[in-house]
Amino acid sequence: MDAVDTRLWTEVTDPERLREIVGEVNPQAAKKERPKLHQRDREWLAVSPYCVVATSDAEGNCDASPKGDPGGIVHVLDDTTVAVPERKGNKRVDGYRNVLSNPHVGLLSLLPGRRETLRINGRARVVSDAPFFEDMVVKGHKPILALVVEIETIFFHCGKSSMRSGIWKPETWTPDVLPSHAQMVKETQTVDKTLEELTAYYGEVYEKQLY
Repeated sequence: MDAVDTRLWTEVTDPERLREIVGEVNPQAAKKERPKLHQRDREWLAVSPYCVVATSDAEGNCDASPKGDPGGIVHVLDDTTVAVPERKGNKRVDGYRNVLSNPHVGLLSLLPGRRETLRINGRARVVSDAPFFEDMVVKGHKPILALVVEIETIFFHCGKSSMRSGIWKPETWTPDVLPSHAQMVKETQTVDKTLEELTAYYGEVYEKQLY
């Protein structure tokens, strides 16, 4: 594939020009941020099984890491503090390394079937143990770490992106349009496993190593 020719791009570099293109912010949207959890936020977090944690290091290198558990993946500690458990994974810890140099994080909490998302921005710390770990036990296993976030802003994000994508409509789902994950790993990475071994790993072995 040829390199992208950027000479015909019209890049936006000025905040005033950005506002001119997008328009003035909706008054309701401008006022929706809150500094602490509302009861409805707590109810949402109690049933949400999935969130994405966005981080960047001191140089601005970014990472977005998905986290999942049974309902309640984002654990509420008090009105301004939440915790996200870390389970067994690939051990890259990109996001946690980012937090050690830059504590600013963003959380995007999803509830399958709901158009809206719940967003939390705040300052995080990485914790290896605390009494609340007992409240995050799943299948007999405590998390190996927790990302504790002090909330600066929290708000519900409108569902237009979900509506445009049709993400929660089963009739739009086409998981088989691509090769299996094992096949894509075999094609995109240098691995010494056979396709059959990778298929087994991402199947039964994966299931056994969730917790």
